[in-house]
Amino acid sequence: MAANSVESEHDPADDHDAPDATRSSLWVPPEHSPLTVAARQVRMRYKVPRTDRTQRKSLIGKLSRRRHMVSVPAVRGVDLVARQGEFIGIIGRNGSGKSTLLRMLAGVEPPTSGTVLTSERPQLLGVSAALIGELTGAENIKLGFLAMGMSPEEADERFHDAAELSALGEAVDLPMRTYSSGMSSRLKFAIAVMAEPKILMIDEALSTGDAAFAERSKKKMDHLLERAGTVFMVNHAPRAIENVCSRVLWMENGRIVMDGDTKDVSKKYRTFTYFLAQEREEEAYAHLEDCIRDGAEQRVAAQVLMSQPEEPRSENEPPELTPDPFAQIFEREMKAQSFPQLAAARSNGKRARRLP
Repeated sequence: MAANSVESEHDPADDHDAPDATRSSLWVPPEHSPLTVAARQVRMRYKVPRTDRTQRKSLIGKLSRRRHMVSVPAVRGVDLVARQGEFIGIIGRNGSGKSTLLRMLAGVEPPTSGTVLTSERPQLLGVSAALIGELTGAENIKLGFLAMGMSPEEADERFHDAAELSALGEAVDLPMRTYSSGMSSRLKFAIAVMAEPKILMIDEALSTGDAAFAERSKKKMDHLLERAGTVFMVNHAPRAIENVCSRVLWMENGRIVMDGDTKDVSKKYRTFTYFLAQEREEEAYAHLEDCIRDGAEQRVAAQVLMSQPEEPRSENEPPELTPDPFAQIFEREMKAQSFPQLAAARSNGKRARRLP
């Protein structure tokens, strides 16, 4: 919901086609795998109070604060399908709706409108509600297994593998409140993966840890996919996504810009963020428009369920607030708009920064 931030300063001119070995190391799902997740026109709006900070001359006006409700769209009509054996990465700038979409797919947060169907109960990493800071990592591993429905015997059987995957070493016997954020993330990842869920959703967990942990994580994820699992992973860094995912969704302003091959989509996203980092806004706008047009066919192909138009807004609904100037490129039907003038975009950006 906050203003989006730039994620990369990588020059697209430095990108070269990676060797075929890199792509062949990615898990590729069977061609006709059964569907595990299907979303139809999923939307999420948050109603929040906005304070009017307009200068007033009267004493009462200066002392009082006027507030009114506004509607902030986080996800704007997403269609999505996933199959058994797919490892899907979701990339995008801060505030693009990645984590909100993941929570809706996992069933943690109900969408404002739209439908989400899953073949199994998704497991959203992690299990922080079941972990207790005063308990040791070892005790939390067993507690997490029990919270996900394992029997005590199964929890004991998988304990050592989870402790090894977490790479905590002797720290597994220390209270969890002494862990860094990276150690806690690794522990949650190990607990969730060792449960071998059919649908696993990860939010930034694989971005922590050293190269050895990343390699162990990748092997475990490959094992999960071989057992006909489906994995979603949200990450800001395209490079991290490219190392493990076979398919990538690029989100911008609550919509899917492109959905397809990991290498191709990640490269175009890095080009977009590079233009923004260099303050080359005109080129960023043009590139984003091109990518929206290129991704139109992919978005239509994802509509296996009958699409429906967005429900008309009630007169009693609060006004919609979209401070991001890049929102001007989109229509509700996800078609490219005419190219906005740079001056107008900059003025909108200044107004957005003045919002409380």
